Amino acid sequence: MLKIYKSMESGPLQELSLKTMERGAWINITDPTPYELKVVSNLTEVEPDFLRSALDDEERSHTDIEDNSVMVLTNVPVIREDESYDALPLAIIVTEDCIITVCLEETPVITEFNERTAKLFRTYKKTQFLFQILYKSATYYLRYLRQISKQSEEIEDRLRVSMKNKDILRLLELQKGLTYFNAALRSNGAVLDKLLRLRSNQGLQFILKIYEEDEELLEDVIIENKQAREMVEMYGKILARQADTFSSIISNNQNSVMKFLAAMTIIIAIPTVVSSFFGMNVPVPFSDNGNGFLYIMLIAVGSSCSLAYAFWRRNMF
Repeated sequence: MLKIYKSMESGPLQELSLKTMERGAWINITDPTPYELKVVSNLTEVEPDFLRSALDDEERSHTDIEDNSVMVLTNVPVIREDESYDALPLAIIVTEDCIITVCLEETPVITEFNERTAKLFRTYKKTQFLFQILYKSATYYLRYLRQISKQSEEIEDRLRVSMKNKDILRLLELQKGLTYFNAALRSNGAVLDKLLRLRSNQGLQFILKIYEEDEELLEDVIIENKQAREMVEMYGKILARQADTFSSIISNNQNSVMKFLAAMTIIIAIPTVVSSFFGMNVPVPFSDNGNGFLYIMLIAVGSSCSLAYAFWRRNMF
């Protein structure tokens, strides 16, 4: 899907077509076809490899510089249909005339920039718009991390009452999401540091015009990204300890059940042994006694009760 927008000096965000595209436009490409990539490449003179970079879902964050464009590939957070968390490559390409975003899927980071929020950004302020996208990505990482923290607390409360496989598997999914976030935030941090160094590159001033307010915004992005990394590390340790704790609890419960069953097996075996002795086809005590059956039952029950008491004193129950 190919969409072209441009911010007006006064008014809402305007959608353009390929024929009416103007300088300062934003070209947003989502899950593009080869034809769309070719059209955009010919129209903007951007390297096709730049446009295809974000189409590999395993691509790591990095920056590439050509004579007429700068590409910043960052990983943005997404939530899948099964409520699992992942990170997806997003290519942001800045040229002298426009800014281009390329992604495999429609992400909440990009959809935040729409007609409703048009007053908060300007597509023709390309460098500022680039940093705003990066800042929005960092804030979504923080938002999803808070959701992960809340979900882990809810799972912990449920597991304290009853151990269910679906809750343990959900805990594993959250750990997997934190692993993806951790890798993405680390590579994003390296990209932000490189952008901070590029501000002094005089050869890029005609493409990346960084003003004072842009530098402050970039510093805010770096701070947000660092905070997200710290939260990922903290929540990762908490989830790992939760998993270890619940694993120990499950193992301990299993041992307790096995110990109880073993004790009950021994206790139940006592009446069987006693009745077997007195059931032999040879002369045995109480064979001529009218109350023999009662005495044998008392011996069996008494032996079982004595053994049960001994096990209870040894915390076998």
